[in-house]
Amino acid sequence: MGKFPATSAKKVYRALLRIGWREKPRISKGGSHKQLENPNFPYEFTWAFHESEEIGPRMLSRIAKRTGLKPEDL
Repeated sequence: MGKFPATSAKKVYRALLRIGWREKPRISKGGSHKQLENPNFPYEFTWAFHESEEIGPRMLSRIAKRTGLKPEDL
């Protein structure tokens, strides 16, 4: 796995959608947490970042372990 640069949360969220993750439908509107699901993974991933936040390399590698995200996906 390559090294991740610090990246905006908006860019990471879009990359997750491109690689197959989808936002799970919710009954109630609002809230900052989104449940993402992917048919290739046996579990959901909770997205709790706001668009303007910057996500550092360390957190990006943690996200990558759970979602299959790669530096070239960004």
